[in-house]
Amino acid sequence: MTDATDAVTTPTPRRKPKPEVTTIGGRPLKPSTLMMGHGYDPALSEGSLKAPIFLTSTFAFENAAAGKRHFEGITGKRAGGAEGLVYSRFNGPNQEILEDRLAIWDGAEDALSFSSGMTAITVLMLAYCAAGDVIVHSGPLYAASEGFVAKVLSKFGVTYVDFPAGAGRAEIDAVLARARAQADSQGGKVAMIYLESPANPTNALVDIEAMSAARDAAFAEDGPPIAIDNTFLGPLWQRPLDHGADIVVYSLTKYVGGHSDLVAGSIAGAKAWMDPVRALRNTMGGICDPNTAWMLLRSLETVELRMERAGQNAAKVCAFLKAHPKVERLGYLGFISDPGQQDIFARHCSGAGSTFSLFIKGGEAEAFRFLDSMKIAKLAVSLGGTETLASLPASMTHLSVPDERKVALGITDNLVRISIGIEDPDDLIADFAQALAKV
Repeated sequence: MTDATDAVTTPTPRRKPKPEVTTIGGRPLKPSTLMMGHGYDPALSEGSLKAPIFLTSTFAFENAAAGKRHFEGITGKRAGGAEGLVYSRFNGPNQEILEDRLAIWDGAEDALSFSSGMTAITVLMLAYCAAGDVIVHSGPLYAASEGFVAKVLSKFGVTYVDFPAGAGRAEIDAVLARARAQADSQGGKVAMIYLESPANPTNALVDIEAMSAARDAAFAEDGPPIAIDNTFLGPLWQRPLDHGADIVVYSLTKYVGGHSDLVAGSIAGAKAWMDPVRALRNTMGGICDPNTAWMLLRSLETVELRMERAGQNAAKVCAFLKAHPKVERLGYLGFISDPGQQDIFARHCSGAGSTFSLFIKGGEAEAFRFLDSMKIAKLAVSLGGTETLASLPASMTHLSVPDERKVALGITDNLVRISIGIEDPDDLIADFAQALAKV
């Protein structure tokens, strides 16, 4: 007979009792293959091929001693976290399977899911920042990210130093030095380096490797983590953890979800970086709900196919737009003219993506006419869905950014953000052609 002590020292397996197949003949399986079953054993759910949706707020413990041990992990009294399912604010089967699979794409040790991309970002920053601290961030950022740093964290004594995407090593070194001096004067520390690459909405790239080298040179072992929003190119076309980033951030709403029918976010990295964020998420909530996690598991099975098709479409559409007389220029990673940006792209990226900035000749009136004339593409914010979307950031997603800041960042009234979907590319070209004819 098993007593309580045995139950504590030998936790009951929850959903992975058998060793999982991650290699065949010594060859590691690719992420696209692992998305079909990693982290889930049908034998634990009546043989169901796909994981059921576990709609429950709480979980029954095997015994009282196991419940104590799980809470010791949740509360931090014991390292390692909960060894079982506890309460849906902390964990759940759907969320844990999702997090296992998300970590695979970026080669991360651990991942956490959230109810939105902004929930992931705000909980991440709150977990690492205290009064007097400084955040170093690239620019531009998604407007809500930038606003949270500048308007919300500032209420609690957290300040920031920013630098333009595309900055070289010398400029990055100077920014870090300024941030350290600012932190010292405030009695704090440089708490985080937060990047967004490609930047929303300009598609400007940040040199992750240069930032990592500069961080390591400027700080001892207690240097700040480098976090990066990889939404525009991830998880297929860029792996920031391979280039010196510590934490990768996603709006899963975009390419990972990919069907414009859910809102979620995630972060991934080494467990040591994830644990403080997990602890705060346990307190604040914000974990992805079971139904959304289940939908994301569905989406991860086709994310590579969808992104590849969208990327091929974008290349064809941009080839047409590049030569159009009513197009001022394109912010498309497949047509980079700046040598510095091209160097970063060659080192960091494996594809040009399918979201780009289209600069219409003229201003807001011409951009509005173009947007209102599109027939296939939908006039909507967001990106990375199966359908083509178009929006005007200066008047929509980045409206809250001060005008002078928008000018400095290149977010102009004629910048249309395009996210190409998986429609027929010739149909998309025809739609862009007729809409531009109306300008």
